[in-house]
Amino acid sequence: MANIIKKHYLVTAAICVGIIIVLALFYFLSPLSKAKETHYLYIDTDDTVDSVCQKLTPIAKSHSLSGLMTLVRHSGYADNLHTGRYEVTPSISAFSLFRNLKNGRQTPLTLTIPSVRTTDRLAAELSRKLMLDSAEIAEALTTDSICQRYGLNTNTMISMFIPNSYEFYWNVSLDNFLDRMKKECDAFWTTERQQKADEAGLTREEVVTLASIIDEETANNAEKPMIAGMYLNRLHQNMPLQADPTVKFALKQFELRRIYNKHLAFDSPFNTYRNTGLPPGPIRIPTVAGIDAVLNHAKHNYVYMCAKEDFSGTHNFAATYAEHMANAAKYAKALNERGIR
Repeated sequence: MANIIKKHYLVTAAICVGIIIVLALFYFLSPLSKAKETHYLYIDTDDTVDSVCQKLTPIAKSHSLSGLMTLVRHSGYADNLHTGRYEVTPSISAFSLFRNLKNGRQTPLTLTIPSVRTTDRLAAELSRKLMLDSAEIAEALTTDSICQRYGLNTNTMISMFIPNSYEFYWNVSLDNFLDRMKKECDAFWTTERQQKADEAGLTREEVVTLASIIDEETANNAEKPMIAGMYLNRLHQNMPLQADPTVKFALKQFELRRIYNKHLAFDSPFNTYRNTGLPPGPIRIPTVAGIDAVLNHAKHNYVYMCAKEDFSGTHNFAATYAEHMANAAKYAKALNERGIR
């Protein structure tokens, strides 16, 4: 009889253990997501356990979410939420996600610095990808003391942003973000690039400034070294650059199709019709192709250029004013024929 009772208890215990294992597998170790693709859970400083649960509800299976919340409520995690961007793969379990959340094991993202025209636009684009406020970013980029920390000023600060792709954690602090941008900028300026800038008689910031103008002049990378050579010829001859994009930037009227005398008279240090030399800073974040076009500029004697009358986005170059006026007349005629004002 004793053996029968003992066997009964063993069977019962085995059944209970089996049930526990099945429940553990069902609630904690089975795939949490009901989606077939990877999603990301973003946790910011305003989140609570309840809001995290709400964010997971659309993609999580109800039983797995219940398992996750059970782990959360019995772990002390509710008192120490870690901000960040957490990967929710189709195969991740409630237990694995819980461990990532509790230990702050977030997934980095790839951030591509956009080639935009203004600091406000840059701030807006960055805030869309990072847990940073756009107003906070914009203020930092226009604060003298912060710019000076990186050896720049409010006009040249944007030159520190090289438009490549970088890995960041979503909740990176603003200070760490700017420090990283400075580090990446220094790495971009290799010994070879710095030597070429020195040979052209330009600082890093001046190279970036000229590149920003060239990028506004054309999207044709093959032509950019020609334009760079033309502007460098003007700089070396102390001629005003007379670059239409600088007028648009000064006016903040980027949609202008034609530049008239009334525009050229606008009083701004960025207006290269009124001022000789380069403007005080870039008029956009230039492309790497634009920067390298300045560093590898074409050697020629052209000092004028005018958009081609075929609207190909390329230019006619001229060494004399008479040649330039003939090119300008052809382009003006083409504009008039198309009714572009």
